[in-house]
Amino acid sequence: MQTSLGQRVRTRFAPSPTGYLHVGGLRTALYNYLYARKAGGDFIVRIEDTDQARKVEGADKDLLKTLELSGIVPDESIEHGGNFGPYVQSQRLDIYKQYCQQLLEQNHAYYCFATAEELEENRQLQQKQGMQPKYNRKWLPQHMGGDMPQGEIQKKLDEGAPYVIRMKVPDYISIMFEDIVRGPVEFDSATVDDQVLMKSDGFPTYHFASVIDDHLMEITHIIRGEEWLSSMPKHLLLYEFFGWEPPKFAHLPLLLNPDRSKLSKRQGDVAVEDFLNKGYSSEAILNFVALLGWNEGEGTEQEIYSLDQLIEKFSLERVGKAGAVFNIDKLNWIEKQYIKDRPTEKIISVIKPLLQEELGKKETEMDTERIQSDEYLAQVIELMRERVNFESEFVTFCDYFYFDPEEYDPAAVKKRWKQDTNEVLAEFITVLEDTDDFSADNLEAVLKAFVEPREKKPAFLIHPLRILNSGVGFGPSLYHMLEVLGKQTVIRRLKKGLERNVSK
Repeated sequence: MQTSLGQRVRTRFAPSPTGYLHVGGLRTALYNYLYARKAGGDFIVRIEDTDQARKVEGADKDLLKTLELSGIVPDESIEHGGNFGPYVQSQRLDIYKQYCQQLLEQNHAYYCFATAEELEENRQLQQKQGMQPKYNRKWLPQHMGGDMPQGEIQKKLDEGAPYVIRMKVPDYISIMFEDIVRGPVEFDSATVDDQVLMKSDGFPTYHFASVIDDHLMEITHIIRGEEWLSSMPKHLLLYEFFGWEPPKFAHLPLLLNPDRSKLSKRQGDVAVEDFLNKGYSSEAILNFVALLGWNEGEGTEQEIYSLDQLIEKFSLERVGKAGAVFNIDKLNWIEKQYIKDRPTEKIISVIKPLLQEELGKKETEMDTERIQSDEYLAQVIELMRERVNFESEFVTFCDYFYFDPEEYDPAAVKKRWKQDTNEVLAEFITVLEDTDDFSADNLEAVLKAFVEPREKKPAFLIHPLRILNSGVGFGPSLYHMLEVLGKQTVIRRLKKGLERNVSK
């Protein structure tokens, strides 16, 4: 797919390496990725590290790793340092300086020697006067309509005084563009500050570098969060100054907490890494994030999408303007749907290392080779698939499939033990010892045949059998659980429970 100008569609994700990957950042990356993939275009990643003070060492690698785990892989990269990685702005400083010099020569930019103290004093004064804080243009040269003589500016330059370079925003013009999500948007240039283009450390600001890079990298569509909407006048003016055609823009709705406040770490986890560490799968997270602002449209009830399905169905026209509520219950529900449908062999590949780790921490009386086998783990998965919330819980939530219970739920024991329970259990153990067929169906038949002449209901034994074998009063079908555990383990655990006289 190509744009109206015949260009190949190209999108980008441009994170700053200042920490974790926010779920909002993942959504931005995903929407850019989906749009490019559907159009048969390119998706690139660019690390915007021009704010060196906020840069966190290693954050760029963590961001890329998280994207890769989520299935979002860029199409191209550049070689640097002997490795392949994304485009990195700190490696492109000469490019930005060249274009900044062009703006200076064309009288679209000027040197500013204002100190931090002067800027703060000016800001406070304007606030007291009820004005919107803006730079007061003290250093705007006379030939650009300001009051500062060129000789004074040159004197400062000769002295080596620190400076920034600002863009001169035209006075009293209307700046308009058509947003793919929001429709027509208009700004008054009188509300726009003379933004800094180059900082005193020689690094460009985000606003300046991103415009240059988006043009040079031939980005056709910029899909980003609503918080960048207010930056549009600055960016559009730069495109105009350079004589470049701007890309198309789509500003995504804010992510909100359930109380409609802006999603932030103060109210809970917002890092993708946090959710991955808690056991959420990358597929479920990606599916959930895709639905934060986008829907396929009326007439569909589908909520579970593979990445390929999202590529096929995604469109920016179906992205809403209203803020999207981050509902953790919805994420939990999506995760459970994935677990229900995930191939058994894939779950085994995840839980086997977790089980091996647990076996390294404590001993088991069970056959370690058997409980680590694919056949055994497949049986556990079949029994617990509807009951776990995360793949890790195939090990942690039902550890009785691998380790004898160390204690028994006292509330369950109190509720289920009768005066003669131990006596009846002891008799039933001898029956189980003589039972060769330990299948679920036969165990059910054996138990019912055992309790009927004793004028007991099956529940009389079902609950104690479960408690002594698992330590808890809930779980999957008892008979299938006993079948999976096996005759040797079941009888050992029952005898151990009676020896400990759990009802006392």
